[in-house]
Amino acid sequence: MSRVRVAVIGGSGFYALEDLADVEEVRPDTPFGPPSDVIVVGTLNGVRTAFLPRHGRGHRILPSDLPSRANIYALKTLGVEFVIGVSAVGSLREEIAPMHLVVPDQLVDRTAGRPGTFFGDGLTAHISFAEPVCPELSKFLHGTAVRLGIRSHLGGTHVCMEGPAFSTKAESRVHRLWGGDVIGMTSVTEAKLFREAEICYATMNLATDYDTWHAEEESVSVELVLENLRLNIHSAKSVIRNAVAGMPPHDGAACGCRTALAGAILTDPKLIPAAKKRELQLIIEKYIK
Repeated sequence: MSRVRVAVIGGSGFYALEDLADVEEVRPDTPFGPPSDVIVVGTLNGVRTAFLPRHGRGHRILPSDLPSRANIYALKTLGVEFVIGVSAVGSLREEIAPMHLVVPDQLVDRTAGRPGTFFGDGLTAHISFAEPVCPELSKFLHGTAVRLGIRSHLGGTHVCMEGPAFSTKAESRVHRLWGGDVIGMTSVTEAKLFREAEICYATMNLATDYDTWHAEEESVSVELVLENLRLNIHSAKSVIRNAVAGMPPHDGAACGCRTALAGAILTDPKLIPAAKKRELQLIIEKYIK
């Protein structure tokens, strides 16, 4: 199979990318088990592109139970260079109205107990995470949306909560006081793992509601989220189609994503357990032989 350049991870309500041609389904073996679902690989506007439904087709997997390490590792085996993560979020700001698109540049981690690193078990690494998503890919996605006439916000803070319940009103107010702009349940774990895997990653957030803080708006419910997401999914797919077709050549020099592990691995190579070295060979091979 030819190298895949771009991958799309679809969130709630986004379970297929119908525009793919010459489709085949793959499910790479990973040291972390199977990915969320089969990965659909095809051609989108001349570019080899993969699509993975984050929660599985039919939405079977809770945010806390996502096999994120398997998902990221599987995409790494396909040679993916860019990943667009699409997710439904609640808005924490008046100016980010439902149906708007947000491409955040900062993340706050409020999850608990999710595996958020490939490392451990005798192999230690500490990546830089001050810029948690790829700035170049983020700007490109936002610019594509604006050119299409889609209301998009570039930058802002995405608060990633554990879930699966939505926020209480008190939590929603706290998240606003922290400077949060949107709230979701998945992006931060993916961002950490993609950075360790040295893959450019940006998250494209679809605002579906005002969480629970807005006194004059309907409180968030599954029905409201899915209806607004359904209405907005056409815009998301339009951005993806156009972004994939116009994705510029990029060697990672401008963002640093492709060299995130340079200097980050602290363990003496002679002390790394052989089993761990084999497990992560795909990720660490540039630095540890």
